[in-house]
Amino acid sequence: MNRVFVTLPLPSPGIDMLKERFEVTMMEAEGMASEALKRHIAEADPVGIVGMVNVPITDEIMAAAPHLRVVANYAVGYNNVDVAAASRRGVLVTNTPGVLTDATADLAFALILAVARRVVEADRFLREGKFKGWKADLLLGTDVYGRVLGIIGFGRIGQAVARRGLGFNMSILYSDARRATPEVESELRAQYVPLDELLRKADYVTIHADLNDQTRHLIGERELKLMGPEHYLINAARGPIVDEKALVRALKEGWIKGAGLDVYEREPNTEPGLTDCRNAVLLPHLGSATVTARAAMAETAAKNLIAAVDGQTPPNLVNPEALAVRR
Repeated sequence: MNRVFVTLPLPSPGIDMLKERFEVTMMEAEGMASEALKRHIAEADPVGIVGMVNVPITDEIMAAAPHLRVVANYAVGYNNVDVAAASRRGVLVTNTPGVLTDATADLAFALILAVARRVVEADRFLREGKFKGWKADLLLGTDVYGRVLGIIGFGRIGQAVARRGLGFNMSILYSDARRATPEVESELRAQYVPLDELLRKADYVTIHADLNDQTRHLIGERELKLMGPEHYLINAARGPIVDEKALVRALKEGWIKGAGLDVYEREPNTEPGLTDCRNAVLLPHLGSATVTARAAMAETAAKNLIAAVDGQTPPNLVNPEALAVRR
C-alpha cells in the first residue's frame, strides 16, 4: 500500500479519506529540525505529503522521498513549499482555495472592529477590576460604519472583506497587481487605486495579498508613515508582507493609530515590543479556524492528493508546469 506523510494532525473527513486509500504516517512536524523531518520522510517514503503553512517542504525534503508525486498543502498559501524545486522534480503542489474564504474574511473584519472599538483592551480593563461605572470618555474608539476601507489584494478573500464592508456602508478602495473586472468593481462598489493613494485615504487598510518576492515587506516604514496617525492596519494574510520591526515603531510612535494582526513575520515568534503595544490586537493565526472551514480544507487537501496519485490533474494545482515533467 502506498504511504502518505501528514505533517500535522488533519481533521475529518480528510484524514479518513486518506486512511481508506493509503498507509498514513501522521507526525507533529511543527518546530521539527529539517534533518529530523527529512529522516522521518525518508523512512516513510511517501507518494504524497500533506503540508502545513508552518512546515517547510524544501528541495532537500522532497529529495528524501524518491516516490513523491504530490505535496497537498493544507492552506491557500503555499510559500512554505519550494514550488520551483517541486516542478523540477515533477511533484505536483496543490492548495485549498475557496473553502476558507468566508472564515478568513470574517476574522479580518473582526480584527477591524476589535481594534477600532478597543475590544480586547476593554475586556482586560473589566477583568482587572478597573471598571467603576460609565464615563463619557471611557475607552473611546473609532467609528467603522461609513469609513473608507482599503484592501490590498483583491482576490477571493479581499472581495469577501469588501462585501462585509458594504454592510457597514464603507467606501471600498483596492490595490492589486491585477485589476478586477468591471462587473466585480460594480458589484462591490470598489475603486481601483495605486497603493500609495490607498494608504493615504483608507481609514482601515487590510491585507489579503499572496506572499511572494514582490509583496515581501510591501508595507514598511515609508508605507506606514503614508497611512497617518488616524488609520489602522489589518493583516490576516502572511506576516512577512509587513516589516514587523517598522510596525512596532509605528504603533509606539503614533505613525498609525492601531493594528490587528493574525500573522507574523517570524511565526510563532513576534517582534520584540509588539506584545507591549496596547493599540494592537494580536491573534495566533486563526484566519481559517472554524470547524466548518478546517474540515473543508482537510477534505480538499485529501481530494487533491488522491487525484494526483491516481494520475489525474488535481482540481487545485498551483504548478501545472510539473505535469510535463511527470509525463
